[in-house]
Amino acid sequence: MTDAAPLFTTVIQLPISAPPVLACGAWLKNRLCLTSGNEAYLSPVIGDLSSAQARHKLNEIAGKMCCMLGVAPEMTVHDLHPDFYSTEFACTFAERYQIPALAVQHHHAHIAAICAEHQITDPVLGLALDGFGLGTDHTSWGGELLLVDGAYFHRIGHLAPIALPGGDRAAQEPWRVAAAVLAKLGRGHEITQRFSGQPAAAAVATMLQKNMNCPQTSSMGRLFDAAAGLFGVNLIQSYEAQAATCLQQLAEQHGPVKALANGYWITEENLLDFSPLLTVLADYGNLEHDVTGAAAVFHATLSAGLSEWVKLAARRNDITRLALGGGCFHNTVLLQGLMDKFDGSSVTLFAAQKLPPDDGGIALGQAWVAIQRLRNNRNQ
Repeated sequence: MTDAAPLFTTVIQLPISAPPVLACGAWLKNRLCLTSGNEAYLSPVIGDLSSAQARHKLNEIAGKMCCMLGVAPEMTVHDLHPDFYSTEFACTFAERYQIPALAVQHHHAHIAAICAEHQITDPVLGLALDGFGLGTDHTSWGGELLLVDGAYFHRIGHLAPIALPGGDRAAQEPWRVAAAVLAKLGRGHEITQRFSGQPAAAAVATMLQKNMNCPQTSSMGRLFDAAAGLFGVNLIQSYEAQAATCLQQLAEQHGPVKALANGYWITEENLLDFSPLLTVLADYGNLEHDVTGAAAVFHATLSAGLSEWVKLAARRNDITRLALGGGCFHNTVLLQGLMDKFDGSSVTLFAAQKLPPDDGGIALGQAWVAIQRLRNNRNQ
């Protein structure tokens, strides 16, 4: 394996031995995972697959990994999104070698990656928080409470949806998500005044009023964007998660605070709705209050709402393991806040350690789902 070392940045020991699979990751922070026996080999991060260079690198690394390990995959695995290059590659590879290709939902893979790393084979609750992943209902997910049992999962709850005026563009312009929140709160008339510096403010207000080109998302990443937009601290993003990073830094500057009383609802449909928190935050931004304190309250209330939501699900489903996956768990204020809420609880938390919680760990999760699917099929 010495000659192959440069191709493998991480090797994860799996709790079971299974037929080899090649998992092709997602779109951002792409990396590959090839399993052999009870080991999962992770490639270096290839990166964003929007460039021809990155796509060529994926093709090249996949071939070298199989060759150097002497492994012929019995299945390829990819994200549920049909337009990702990693999906196209996995399907082409599978067709060429006459093996099956398996699609794994993005957030299922996030939680499966945590299970694989911690060698968990029992059912778990999964809290998956990130910016975007295509859901099984073909909508944008990103704030998901899942019941995960190996190769299968069930979506048992999610964050209350927020509109994305302009679709994908809203992910680059947090003020648009903030505008959507104002409209949802019945304050759409404030949009043009509060975002007067944005040439599209009037058009966005009209789009929200008429529900035109405003797809819904359950994304925690977009909830962070909404807060940043309401505070006026990051109206346009220069890079991924800039708004969320800015809010984390502001919260760290302020220090710990108590959560906002009655800052969220848990609905009968098990949606976690932070509308009461957003109502208060909208006034913070409008009245130019101390934004560091507002960011701290935002984080504290998220932790309080998420922990209560999970604890209710744990009791209902009689499960005591919680896996935390998704890029939002790079946020140490949010992660520590959640961990504090579960201190002394019967629920044990599992977070990413050897791999990042973001899409850089997706391939491991995909592989873990696939080898259990193959194993189940052979035992039937």
